[in-house]
Amino acid sequence: MTTTGYLAVSIGLALIGVIAAFFIGRSTAPRHPKKPEGLTVADLIQQIVHDSHDGIVVLNHFGDVVLHNPRAEELGIVRNNRVDDRARKAAEGVRGSNEVVYVDLSPLDGYRTGRQPEAVHAEVRLLVENFIVVDASDESEAVRLEKTRRDFVANVSHELKTPVGALALLAEAVLDASDDQDEVRRFSAKIMQEATRLGTLVTELIALSRLQGAEKLPELSDTEIDVVINEALSRSKLAAESVNISINVDEPSGFVVPGDRSLLVTALTNLLDNAVAYSPPGSPVSVSRRLVDGHVEIAVTDRGIGIAEDQQIRVFERFYRVDKARSRATGGTGLGLAIVKHVAANHGGEVKLWSLPGTGSTFTLRIPAAATEPNPTLVPSGAGDPGGEL
Repeated sequence: MTTTGYLAVSIGLALIGVIAAFFIGRSTAPRHPKKPEGLTVADLIQQIVHDSHDGIVVLNHFGDVVLHNPRAEELGIVRNNRVDDRARKAAEGVRGSNEVVYVDLSPLDGYRTGRQPEAVHAEVRLLVENFIVVDASDESEAVRLEKTRRDFVANVSHELKTPVGALALLAEAVLDASDDQDEVRRFSAKIMQEATRLGTLVTELIALSRLQGAEKLPELSDTEIDVVINEALSRSKLAAESVNISINVDEPSGFVVPGDRSLLVTALTNLLDNAVAYSPPGSPVSVSRRLVDGHVEIAVTDRGIGIAEDQQIRVFERFYRVDKARSRATGGTGLGLAIVKHVAANHGGEVKLWSLPGTGSTFTLRIPAAATEPNPTLVPSGAGDPGGEL
């Protein structure tokens, strides 16, 4: 074999060895682990933070925003990738003490946009090493409920003090006039009037508390609307006759609703009493019923003083009175329409109002009809304003 042949064989053997070594090394070398399929724990945590109902912001030791979720921007904690100065100062306090700091991040006057909440409270704490987390939540509803509770307690205290104070003064007057029978009778009649007013107020407060969830409501059963209307009319008859007001009623309908008869009668009685109290003597009040879009509507229409548009939303608030002087004269508590609103809501319905000052008002109690409703003549939805007949 020539020298060239030996050289070729050597080169071939060398190439074979290199190739063999490559494949042997590849087969014995440790393989890189394959990326797991599906979501990782880190992916899940990131998704939870992103979708959290709370605003979450992570700050570094310089107070710069490292991470935040969209909710933090909605709550106004982060703007243009900068954290609220109040949160930044709280973070500095955490770094110095390692203790949790609570801070009020509610929008300042003049900086609140339409979609931002009224009250934002945050917890600022150390996360790891030099990183601080700001965990903020929308407390607007809790603040609103607390304000409502305070207003309610203040209103109840005021309303109870009035008849209680009057009873004390009248009792003192009776004692002073014990020798004058005419004065005793006069003061006794006023004591009876104030006692009745106080009893009505307490009864309505209990009813309102019951309707707002302090007590479990009774099971709803099929209730005839004609029976509800007749019972409410009998309760309001005496007050109407005393001021020469006639209550006109349409023909019986046979409508049935799933409801509590006692509560429905109370609601309708309150509407009738309001119509009588705010109508001039001798004017008529009318009650009508109809079926609209699967709901039974009971409309009470008066020709009284009417309600201005800016007051129509507020008339369903507790203790709100359109005419305070008239309410004092009639012994009104300011709770009647609030009770009507809650009765309707507890039956899955609503109460609507149409009113025009100087013309009159129509309150419509709207309750879902029972599934076994007979087939009366249907009234198409939107067939005219209930107050159009005024």
